[in-house]
Amino acid sequence: MKKRYLSFVMSLLMLMSAGCRVSEKVSSEQEESILVEEAIDNLAELEEIKEEKIPVEKDIVVSAVGDCTLGTDTNFGYERSFTNILDDTSRDFSYFFDGVYDILSNDNLTIANLETTFTDSNNRVDKKFNFKGDKDYTNILLEGSVEAVNLANNHTYDYGEEGYNDTIAALNEAGIPYFGYEDYQILDVDGIKIGLAGLSGWNEESAKKNTEKAINYFKENETDLIIMTYHWGIEYEYEQSTTQENIGRYAIDLGADLVVGHHPHILEGIECYQGKYIVYSLGNFVFGGNKNPKDKDTMIFQQTFHYVDDVLTDTSINIIPCSLSSKSDRNDYRPKILEEEEKEKVLEKIYTYSKNLDDKIE
Repeated sequence: MKKRYLSFVMSLLMLMSAGCRVSEKVSSEQEESILVEEAIDNLAELEEIKEEKIPVEKDIVVSAVGDCTLGTDTNFGYERSFTNILDDTSRDFSYFFDGVYDILSNDNLTIANLETTFTDSNNRVDKKFNFKGDKDYTNILLEGSVEAVNLANNHTYDYGEEGYNDTIAALNEAGIPYFGYEDYQILDVDGIKIGLAGLSGWNEESAKKNTEKAINYFKENETDLIIMTYHWGIEYEYEQSTTQENIGRYAIDLGADLVVGHHPHILEGIECYQGKYIVYSLGNFVFGGNKNPKDKDTMIFQQTFHYVDDVLTDTSINIIPCSLSSKSDRNDYRPKILEEEEKEKVLEKIYTYSKNLDDKIE
């Protein structure tokens, strides 16, 4: 392009020089004519070069983590509880995600399942476990680089409508996007519109109906990427149920680009279906719901979406094995990234229950 431009400029200079020599003989006039033609040709070529569009490429990296119970059940007792640990840090909200912050802060979007309430209410609903945290616990998400949270789970109503509304108010005040049930979220991430929906997935018929409704909404609003999350499955079962499979595949058939699930409190497998991924259970992550879970294995699931001129052309995934605690003998509510043998052990567990995983895994 530089050579073409220089040629154009030189032709113009020669043309100007020739134009000044009006008294010269006919051969000069012929030369001038040739130069004019060359200048016109170069000008046309320069316009073509201007119109050439250089493809714009970019990667959108999405991270997903499982159950984040930021708080505790008041019946658990204070000692070694989530609240106790936070107090011991002098309320350092960055503590909980500190071990994984470098990963989550370097992606484009981190989503989590928020399995708690942020409320001052003491009006517990009648159930076995009721989780809550202070309203300023939203700072844990902000300090942890979590950009959006799912509320469609079996604990966001632990303190009834009051607790649920308090939670939404706290998230809004903190500027943290949320999604769940009929609250859909569309985020602009580096120019890419990402649709986020959270649904219950225990009843296949209703889940499919709600899935269709959500995906139609995203299509009507011309989203570029659709991520569906489901609270589903059987607690402490490593293998996904047929219901989970049917719902997850149905979502992809309708146009979802990624499906992630939670509720079993342990890791389940990953399925590659029609070239897209269903993560059946992310397990627990920052989990104040148990002082010492027997199975502490968890992961960060990452998917990179590669765009050329805002058109999705390729994807790849990265499974990052973690422990929900940096201590092996108890839960300190601070996930850590696993290395070497511990890492390979978790990967082997995931692969055991996975289907059709390919070489796109990093």
